[in-house]
Amino acid sequence: MRVHFVLHRALTLQHICSKRLKRELHLVPPQGIGSPSVYHAVIVIFLEFFAWGLLTAPTLVVLHETFPKHTFLMNGLIQGVKGLLSFLSAPLIGALSDVWGRKSFLLLTVFFTCAPIPLMKISPWWYFAVISVSGVFAVTFSVVFAYVADITQEHERSMAYGLVSATFAASLVTSPAIGAYLGRVYGDSLVVVLATAIALLDICFILVAVPESLPEKMRPASWGAPISWEQADPFASLKKVGQDSVVLLICITVFLSYLPEAGQYSSFFLYLRQIMGFSSESVAAFIAVLGILSIIAQTIVLSLLMRSIGNKNTILLGLGFQILQLAWYGFGSEPWMMWAAGAVAAMSSITFPAVSALVSRTADADQQGVVQGMITGIRGLCNGLGPALYGFIFYIFHVELNELPMPESPPGSSNSIIPGPPFLFGACSVLLALLVALFIPEHTNLSVRSSNWKKHCGSHSHPHSPQAPGEAKEPLLQDTNV
Repeated sequence: MRVHFVLHRALTLQHICSKRLKRELHLVPPQGIGSPSVYHAVIVIFLEFFAWGLLTAPTLVVLHETFPKHTFLMNGLIQGVKGLLSFLSAPLIGALSDVWGRKSFLLLTVFFTCAPIPLMKISPWWYFAVISVSGVFAVTFSVVFAYVADITQEHERSMAYGLVSATFAASLVTSPAIGAYLGRVYGDSLVVVLATAIALLDICFILVAVPESLPEKMRPASWGAPISWEQADPFASLKKVGQDSVVLLICITVFLSYLPEAGQYSSFFLYLRQIMGFSSESVAAFIAVLGILSIIAQTIVLSLLMRSIGNKNTILLGLGFQILQLAWYGFGSEPWMMWAAGAVAAMSSITFPAVSALVSRTADADQQGVVQGMITGIRGLCNGLGPALYGFIFYIFHVELNELPMPESPPGSSNSIIPGPPFLFGACSVLLALLVALFIPEHTNLSVRSSNWKKHCGSHSHPHSPQAPGEAKEPLLQDTNV
């Protein structure tokens, strides 16, 4: 009886090993169309944010109609709750995707992120409530970047991440203008139906065409090991901030500069529509121009500056442009001022890539993930705090409207003396970031005690993916900023 059991066990293990060997040798086709590739991730990102981009103009109208008295405050609270939930849930979803695979969590994040879309015309209250709660799963970028890390070598990863970020930007360059045109000609209901159809197409694409990227041979150890609290703790990386003075300076700079940027992303297009009197088409054109200029700034201009004036000076220059941009937004009372400040805003987008490059050049190889993880955690926290802070400042300064302005109405119809008080607050915050950044040395060795972190990352590293999960550079554009 004992021999029979041993033989049965051996045959079962042989069958399992044979199946895995065939999968590794591609004798058994993976579920999906073709082998896992960056193009699968690119299509998923493009469809999701193209659907949301279509709703840019209708969302601004529905937001004011639903909350006519406290539009900016409620917008800040909605986006703030969404950002905080994303910050809290991102590490857990990342750890679970290491166990259950990327495809299932791509499906989960895209489904819940796009779930509010059809509710816009059914029930606006439910629409905004579901947007807030969807922050728990609004981390598609995190899963997509893990998907890309599974299927690329370390030297290919930067180009692959750049392709994903560029696709995100491209979807937002085109879709708001298309949505505004269709809404003006055929009505917002058609735009909502079209966005819903594109979201469903994205879900179907993941189900049918996207193959699993996580190698099956990595599953057994993961399945047997429970997920620890350290893996799911969103504040784990932030606890190491004070362990090195240079790291502390970099993290303070990132916090003070990205907090107003996150708040600006959440409210600026609403500000253009309601306070500055921009039409839906003008807002869409503004997004397109700003997106194109930002792509140019983050590629051509950034590389030229890094070679000519160095890393630290590039950061200082980017912060200077951000101060000018926010001050211009704050005092600007004419539409042309917004367009001019938008060009400056594109130049200010070089700050974070320059910070990431500074960290990657000065940190030791085994410290990259720790410091990049801290910066990513701070940016995630700002995505929650920034929108709520901006909404609260708008509320304090009574920047509200009694009616939605039409394109021909005069801009600056607010009762506030300063048209955009939160932007001036943001300029002061970035000025402090600039003063802190002056003390960051150009060349140094970052040293952060990271034994527990490295042990955690080592349990999930792939043989073909030597870079730890925390080392993946954050995309230049975040999904929580839409």
